[in-house]
Amino acid sequence: MKTKLSDVDLLKIGNTIQMAGAVYVGEGRLFLAMFPEDRGVEGLETVELDMDLADWERFLRQTDLLETEILTKASDGTLAKAIARKSQRQISQGVSWAVYKRAGYRCEYCGANDVPLTVDHLVVWEEGGPSTEANLSSCCRRCNKTRGNMAYSEWIKHPYYLRVSRGLDAETRAENERRATRLHSISRVCHQRTR
Repeated sequence: MKTKLSDVDLLKIGNTIQMAGAVYVGEGRLFLAMFPEDRGVEGLETVELDMDLADWERFLRQTDLLETEILTKASDGTLAKAIARKSQRQISQGVSWAVYKRAGYRCEYCGANDVPLTVDHLVVWEEGGPSTEANLSSCCRRCNKTRGNMAYSEWIKHPYYLRVSRGLDAETRAENERRATRLHSISRVCHQRTR
């Protein structure tokens, strides 16, 4: 399917729509090089973006800055959406490594310990979830990408999680379920508007 960039929510690029490989062309062939953890994903629709130079500039800016919508508190106290940039959501390497160590250097959703790890916000960043150890889980890229910005309570009931978590030990599965009951105690970050 071919579509224009204007038909795609640009703020989803880098957030819920993520890079999964690269495409090369030459010698009369198109080469699709998928990241190992993204190979074999079922049910995906292929979308070809039809972009001019200005579209490419907008697309690359989004992938570089990773702008996203978050809830903020306006000067009158009401909640509103605002745009935040990637630089505001960087996670300290010390915090990331503490989360990996706590999890035994494995994905807390599927148990993988032989793939690069990421950290996943239990209360998603877009809803004010802080980048603290208490709000982060160690997970592989595939689990993080599959969850996206799904609410954690929905995630642990999702068919994908239920399937991949079968390989976890009983204590890890139980801890994942307990986390859902503690989400209310995690402080939300509220970004104050300055104007």
